[in-house]
Amino acid sequence: MSDESEEQKLLPVERVEAFELEGPSKIKGWTEFHVRSMEEAKEMWEIAAPAILTSVAQFSIGFITTAYIGPLGQVELAAVSIVQNVLEGFVFGAMLGMGSAVETLSGQAVGAGDYQTLGIHLQRSFIITFITALFLTPLYLFTSPLLKIIHQDEIISEAAGNYAIWVIPQLFAYAFNFPIQKFLQAQSKVWVMSVISVVVVGFHTFLNWLLVFRYGLIGAAIAGNISWWIIVFAQMIYIVSGFFPESWTGLSFSALTSLFEFLKISLASALMLCLETWYPSIVIILVGWLPKANVAVDAISICANMEFWTLMITYGFSAAVSVRVSNELGAGNHRAAKLAVGVTLVTSTLVGIMFAAVTVATKDEFPKMFTSESAVIKETAKLGYFLAVAILINSIQPVLHGVAVGAGWQTQVGWINAVCYYLIGLPAGGLLGFKFQLGLQGIWFGVLSGLLLQTLVLLLMLLRTNWSDEVSHAEERIQLWTQPYQH
Repeated sequence: MSDESEEQKLLPVERVEAFELEGPSKIKGWTEFHVRSMEEAKEMWEIAAPAILTSVAQFSIGFITTAYIGPLGQVELAAVSIVQNVLEGFVFGAMLGMGSAVETLSGQAVGAGDYQTLGIHLQRSFIITFITALFLTPLYLFTSPLLKIIHQDEIISEAAGNYAIWVIPQLFAYAFNFPIQKFLQAQSKVWVMSVISVVVVGFHTFLNWLLVFRYGLIGAAIAGNISWWIIVFAQMIYIVSGFFPESWTGLSFSALTSLFEFLKISLASALMLCLETWYPSIVIILVGWLPKANVAVDAISICANMEFWTLMITYGFSAAVSVRVSNELGAGNHRAAKLAVGVTLVTSTLVGIMFAAVTVATKDEFPKMFTSESAVIKETAKLGYFLAVAILINSIQPVLHGVAVGAGWQTQVGWINAVCYYLIGLPAGGLLGFKFQLGLQGIWFGVLSGLLLQTLVLLLMLLRTNWSDEVSHAEERIQLWTQPYQH
């Protein structure tokens, strides 16, 4: 066989490495780098686009519920908002984190061509997340007394407690949904997941119209329960219907083995993500202690909503880079993993710059989409530059988290989050906001300092990474988890 035909058979990443070894002309080397970067960008978008669509669609389920509840009255709206933003915000980080062990292990297994373990990892994750949901259930059962303990309005607390009990089925839907998502993402099978989510959003709108005005909060809870379980069942039917002959071979008792080791990885992921997702909630509590707290809380809530919508985009990039890094490390392609990080980071940062620029340009206008109160509009406009900086940082930081999950660095990043957010960011915000009387702007400046420090530390960690060593770590992890299935 000729040398030319051998070269044509090489994968793109192998061809790049061949050029580096053979030392061709500089122009030809850059041409190959450009070609591979474009190919990597295409692969990244094939995962990121449906991941973004899925995130937006599933977030819209809660958004639609709130929109239908609003006309019922302020008490009902406040009750649903508390459950969604406080209770489910707390639960979201825990459940997503506990389900993320599948992301690291399955992603690297796919890269190594070891598909037989994916179904076992999924079933293990089901067990772990289901037990986690059982432990979290008392939070739903005792929502009302817990809210009263922290001096929330009694009528709102009662309404929120009643609604929380009715949405317990959604908690268990999360327990199955997150592992399923990671299982599908690891294999880059994400478009079906997006289509299911979009279709369910349309159906959820109809359910709310049918149930909310007739049954109130209970009708909203039932609509949410039905919609979330349709998503879970539809995705599971897709998995077991023969589309994954290698990675899903049915239920297995092997899923009951090595649960403790799997739990340790799950807990590390949960620690990393919980410290991340709880941070904004604690900031809102800090703001609530300021003088004229109503205006301050409304202003920070508007900014949080704007920030969250932009995070929908960057979370798609986070999912994409996690899959690409884990796949390439599992396949032993350290240069391809490094390239995936670079391409995704540059793309997400450019998107962040665009969103930040739009935020600054419209800082006096975007608050009007949320409120007509002049005091709130004015206070929110003052935060426009802070919001733009937060959006820019949040275009980088989720990608770094995605790299951490793909490479299996959850424990290290969890500690970094704890120090930067809770030992530096929040105390700095408290000092600036209260001790130095800088108010809302002081609190957010301190919080941003923690976020910026965390991002810089993760970037430094990334720059110092030896990707060849990460391939070795991935090989060790794959061997460890495939031992029980080797005959």
